[in-house]
Amino acid sequence: MVKKILGGSIGSCVHVAGVLNFLKLAEKEGYKSIYLGGAVPLEKFVGAIVESDPDIVAISYRLDPKALEKLLNEFYKMIKEKNLLDKVYIFGGTVETAAVARKFEFISKIFDGSQDIDEVILWLRNAKKDKEKKEIPPQFLPERIIYKRPYPLIRHHIGLASLEETEKHIRILAESGLLDIISLAPDQNCQQYFFEPEKMDRKQDGAGGAPIRTKEDFIRLYNASRTGNYPLMRCYSGTSNLVEFSKLLKETINNAWAAIPLTWYSDLDRRSDRPLLEAIKENQEAIKWNAENNVPVEINEAHQWSLRYAHNAIEVATFYLAAYNAKKLGVRHYVAQYMLSTPPGLSPKFDLAKQIAKKQLIETLEDETFTSYTMIRTGLLSFPADEHSAMGQLVSTMFYGMYLKPDIIHVVSYSEAIRRATSKEIIESVKMVKQAMRNAMNGLPDFLEDKSIRNRVEVLKNEAMMIIDAIKQIGKGFDDPLIEPEVIYNAVKLGILDAPGLKGMSVAKGRFETQIIDGACYAVDENGKILTEEKRLEIIRKEAGM
Repeated sequence: MVKKILGGSIGSCVHVAGVLNFLKLAEKEGYKSIYLGGAVPLEKFVGAIVESDPDIVAISYRLDPKALEKLLNEFYKMIKEKNLLDKVYIFGGTVETAAVARKFEFISKIFDGSQDIDEVILWLRNAKKDKEKKEIPPQFLPERIIYKRPYPLIRHHIGLASLEETEKHIRILAESGLLDIISLAPDQNCQQYFFEPEKMDRKQDGAGGAPIRTKEDFIRLYNASRTGNYPLMRCYSGTSNLVEFSKLLKETINNAWAAIPLTWYSDLDRRSDRPLLEAIKENQEAIKWNAENNVPVEINEAHQWSLRYAHNAIEVATFYLAAYNAKKLGVRHYVAQYMLSTPPGLSPKFDLAKQIAKKQLIETLEDETFTSYTMIRTGLLSFPADEHSAMGQLVSTMFYGMYLKPDIIHVVSYSEAIRRATSKEIIESVKMVKQAMRNAMNGLPDFLEDKSIRNRVEVLKNEAMMIIDAIKQIGKGFDDPLIEPEVIYNAVKLGILDAPGLKGMSVAKGRFETQIIDGACYAVDENGKILTEEKRLEIIRKEAGM
């Protein structure tokens, strides 16, 4: 049965934009709305409630708070006298008038203009259900995404220098209702040596994240999030003992998804002491374990290459390679992270071209067994040290990133280039990004109508598949070379997968320099001239005697 909402402005208040907006949102959510207009006398308002018998009554007032208190006192007497207190009464106004409305117990929900549109819509959806039941939003990622649509889920990470601080700020974030996903950021001691605490350097406790040391610590932090809008919780992967870490996270925090690389946390980045080949094998085992236990997976691979200034074709190729491995290892729900403005200096149009190429390639893998979710974020390397400039970088990248139609927005606080974020900076950053999101959702141009973007997308897709074909060639003795650890290992050793930031690493080449030219990142020769991917691969084959 369709629920009815009656709304209007009371007293002498002629401001109706707010209540009209609200009623339009309600209609889109399946309600029947009855609009009374502005400056409605109380007698007429109450008479309309009697006549139309609505389920919800929306009262609006934006003028003098003192006058409102008298109006609401009179209104309460009238609805009580007519036995109308069984309705759901809500109020919309300014911060000042909302403060007055909060004094009246018969008003069950108050909107003071500070709420996001998605919060209003979620309230309307829940109001259609049994009002006696407090609904906890879905606690499984795919269901939470559907629950929040058309708005993306909002994610941020937190990991402060002490467990107590981290717990306190998690609770603040949950109660704010602004985050749908809280990512725990443990310190490096935890990530690398949780299962071997005797190896920890205690002088480094709290470096880079929260000093989580026991299973009970994880449970304690998870419990701090069990309030407000009950956000999902996830955690950075361990950089060693990845399968054991995955089991721990599923058991303690109901890990929303696992983020595991394909080649990293190895002697490629020295975030663990695992040799590259061993790391690839263990990473694949961890991906497979999460898939088998119905935990969505992100393979945070491609942006690690771009953080080391790999040229764009490498990033697109490794993005495809990661998604391909996820599917072949049994992942059903795949989180694909698109890190914008990385490496720094990319133009927005060619940054988008790179992301579109990545997205189009992995969409070819989707079927009834494999779904990818789009998550966008700003690359930390692109943040200026000046906070206000960083705010501009955050908002502008998230604005054009909305073209990718994200399911998840990974907000990176404007303060992160200077200091780790507390709930204060996180909430401020989320509010900035949400405004950019709302503006973008009102309509962006179709960037693929730009010929230079369209051409760049096709070039990157073609060059990425040249890299993929080159990897297949070195593993042609295998049935499916793209998932063979030895083949992936050799692709790095030979320099098929490469980045200048890996120069000096025994396991990688660091063979070619890269440059940002006209807003895109290319491999270049010793004279600084652009190397096509065909030419780069030809040089590699010749040097390897292939």
